[in-house]
Amino acid sequence: MAGNFSFDQLKKAVSSGEIDTVLACIVDMQGRLAGKRFLAQYFVDSAHDETHGCNYLLAADIDMEPVPGYKAASWSKGYGDFVMKPDLATLRRIPWLEKTALVICDVLDHHTHDDLPHSPRAILKKQVKRLSERGYIGYFASELEFYLFNETYDSARKKHWQSLDTASPYIGDYQIGITTKEEGVMRRLRNEMEAAGIPIENSKGEWGPGQEEINVRYAEALDMADRHVILKNGAKEIAESEGKAISFMSKYNYGLAGNSSHIHNSLWSADGKTPLFFDKKADWTLSTLGQQWAAGQLKYAKEFTWFLAPYINSYKRFQAGTFAPTKIMWSEDNRTAGFRLCGEGTKGIRMECRIGGADLNPYLAFAALIAAGLAGIDEKLELQKPFVGDAYQASRLPEIPKTLRDATDTLAKSKMLKQALGEDVLEHYVHTAKWEQFEYDRRITDWELHRGFERY
Repeated sequence: MAGNFSFDQLKKAVSSGEIDTVLACIVDMQGRLAGKRFLAQYFVDSAHDETHGCNYLLAADIDMEPVPGYKAASWSKGYGDFVMKPDLATLRRIPWLEKTALVICDVLDHHTHDDLPHSPRAILKKQVKRLSERGYIGYFASELEFYLFNETYDSARKKHWQSLDTASPYIGDYQIGITTKEEGVMRRLRNEMEAAGIPIENSKGEWGPGQEEINVRYAEALDMADRHVILKNGAKEIAESEGKAISFMSKYNYGLAGNSSHIHNSLWSADGKTPLFFDKKADWTLSTLGQQWAAGQLKYAKEFTWFLAPYINSYKRFQAGTFAPTKIMWSEDNRTAGFRLCGEGTKGIRMECRIGGADLNPYLAFAALIAAGLAGIDEKLELQKPFVGDAYQASRLPEIPKTLRDATDTLAKSKMLKQALGEDVLEHYVHTAKWEQFEYDRRITDWELHRGFERY
């Protein structure tokens, strides 16, 4: 399906005046869209071939401040350009913005025009290529959860993001009557994403007041990651146009449910017709290939947790009894598990990784899951028996890293990820993780001021 809008269609739409703006976007390290707004005629005349951007965009923190210490880009190297190469297969109309189209760009080296290895899209493309070389397609689907507020981003900022008015004061998990109140945003989100070539299966209330979940139809890994980032960006833009605000923050309120991004994944034949995880004669109807894939993800879960939980705040979500996992194990249709087997007995059988929060970068998360799954296949790992019961209460199970510092330490030591992603790429993201910790450690918090301003 991809963008569902060809370049020839774009040219005709520009000529007729239907489209006057084209957004040319890369994906930054935080999984956000960054780029330029082109007068559409200039885009179809020349910029469809390539444009350029500052390479600090892949060496900056979440606040867009340049971060020292990166090898790939720095003040000493002058923060030069990289190439933004539009992938015209991703071209699509954007219904919620007037007369606008959008295209995702690959990030290329300014001199060689090769993929920039540490760019998120290049990282995933490399792992997709590894699948292709073996005759596999990886199908992925990411569920996204978020909170919808009866606030604007401006009003939330003025309240210091405290005591915010959620779209509903009650938990609306699966509740139709409660979520009807939220349809002003949610109906637009479902329909306008569909019109943008991002097929939405459904939305529902989640386990928090004003919390929503939206499910996008599964797709090949790269296409799914593109859908994910456009959905997040568009959801905020649609909400803002309705006088509302949305947050994908992993744990915006410690007393409420966190925002997850569960990732469903499976392997199919190169033509996309044969499910390679389904074997009706195998244990759990999961083929040997599927069992090895799952065993690899379990074995290396601690090493790639940072790719699923990249911020200090991400680790506040891992609380017992909140539908967010705390243990690394798998189970059959058990929502206390870090990994859950879904679709057992059908061609749709797949593993669901429940570790990730809605703050993850899907390109990095998918790439890490593929790398771990392929490692499991290469090592011919045996899948342990499924856990039964309440994983929160179980002892002697490996735990998900409790803090960003713990996750960073295991990330830095990962031989599997170093080999799969490349040493320089892994080092780039280890530096990113360490900077997030440094930024947190050096800041004076409100709690510190409250305790110490007049008392010592």
